[in-house]
Amino acid sequence: MTEHVAEYLSSGPSFREGEVIERIEAFRRRRPRLRDTVVTLAHGAGGKSSAALVDAVFVEAFRNPHLDSLGDGAVIDLPGGRRIAFSTDSFVVQPLRFPGGSIGHLAVHGTLNDLAMVGAVPSWLTAAFVLEEGFPIADLKDIVADMAAAARAASVHIVTGDTKVVPRGAADGLYITTAGAGLVPAGRELTADKVLPGDRLLISGTLGDHGMAVMLARGDLAIEADIESDTASVSGLVECLLQAAPSTRWLRDPTRGGVGTVCNELAQASGLAVVLEENRLPVRPEVAGACEMLGIDPLYVANEGKFLAVVAPDEVDAALDALRSQPGGGEATEIGHIADEPGATVVLRTAFGGTRIVDMLVGDPLPRIC
Repeated sequence: MTEHVAEYLSSGPSFREGEVIERIEAFRRRRPRLRDTVVTLAHGAGGKSSAALVDAVFVEAFRNPHLDSLGDGAVIDLPGGRRIAFSTDSFVVQPLRFPGGSIGHLAVHGTLNDLAMVGAVPSWLTAAFVLEEGFPIADLKDIVADMAAAARAASVHIVTGDTKVVPRGAADGLYITTAGAGLVPAGRELTADKVLPGDRLLISGTLGDHGMAVMLARGDLAIEADIESDTASVSGLVECLLQAAPSTRWLRDPTRGGVGTVCNELAQASGLAVVLEENRLPVRPEVAGACEMLGIDPLYVANEGKFLAVVAPDEVDAALDALRSQPGGGEATEIGHIADEPGATVVLRTAFGGTRIVDMLVGDPLPRIC
């Protein structure tokens, strides 16, 4: 899309900002097209390539009303008016252990957080392991202990699972897949179609901590910074928010693709504009410095213990007070709002008074961060 905008901007003095926005909106309304003939790392980055792969292969094959929303989890109606949510996630992070956590912590927190994003109270997890021949049993025990501790802290149980072993070289040590389920309290509807112009966008804390911690932990870069992953369960924070701001419209955790990509998903699903304020985006100085050195925009760097929330204007103060009163929510901030125009687009108001379009992540600057 950037090439299309650049071409149009160079077309001469007839350029008008509104016309460019219309072109962008029309481009975004197009169904993602999968042009690749083989899978690439970009297909796992959570950005444009991921969306094209999911739409062209998986949604096309498995299409049904629950899947079509492409949320973090599916909410299923049960007899008697009760509802249950399901979610699943696979974890291939490298290295397996990094400042602030391990693949074991991620495997629990990631699925619990996906359930929380659809309003569920997580209760049960399953865990499946793909182990490479030769993987040290002591390391496996440590990772499983991390999973057990994370599950206990969140008051959930790992109730079933599976283990497979593949020959040396057929896997990179260890992969974990978890699935989870939890009941959704009556009256909770956290979907993009509930979002209205004038609503406010909040984030529960700082951007990019996890992605940058993992990137630096690989030791491939001559950069030293005191950055820890933010991996954590946000279920308690979400419950606190929903008690204080019961009209909350929508939730999403900015994992792969970061805040920029998640905001684009919201804009496209709601048909509304997401307007971000650059000077309100909370980024730790260490993360900002590392991103600047690497030429990476913090808007596209993953978190694993934060979430975005769209709340009603009259509940913003209550929501922020509630989040800031809880562990993990002390840096909760209002970072933008929802607007009618330009539709289905994310706009960033820069610190210098200008504006720029924030697109979905293109490529994979941070592979295998979860």
